[in-house]
Amino acid sequence: MWNLVFLQLLLEERGGEVVNLGACVPDDLILAECRKHRPDALVVSTVNGHGHLDGLRLIEKIRSDAELADVRVVIGGKLGIRGSENARFGAELVAAGFDAAFEAEAGLAEFDNFLGTLEEGSVRELAVTGTGV
Repeated sequence: MWNLVFLQLLLEERGGEVVNLGACVPDDLILAECRKHRPDALVVSTVNGHGHLDGLRLIEKIRSDAELADVRVVIGGKLGIRGSENARFGAELVAAGFDAAFEAEAGLAEFDNFLGTLEEGSVRELAVTGTGV
């Protein structure tokens, strides 16, 4: 489940401080908020099936921004509209610059494991946003 409120609760339960930017956040606002808050990780949730397209556009902007190039960025949820075939988008998103990509059908276990790796580096703040363009 990649619902923003659920993700926020999960991240807070794991000890993270969350800045929830809400749904359908424009790329430029995401970048501005990341510059302002300097999160340990940006978690992008997608529920509409455009995650693959929106994610590629967003990660290109983040990785080309000198201030944000080193921010951990993950995306999860409905990466496409092809059901189980959506899993193929994960590798492309990681190759484009995401630290991890999680398909909705796989559940949250992999994401929870990823959070464990963040905890090892003492998570300070996580920014959560949803795509919906």
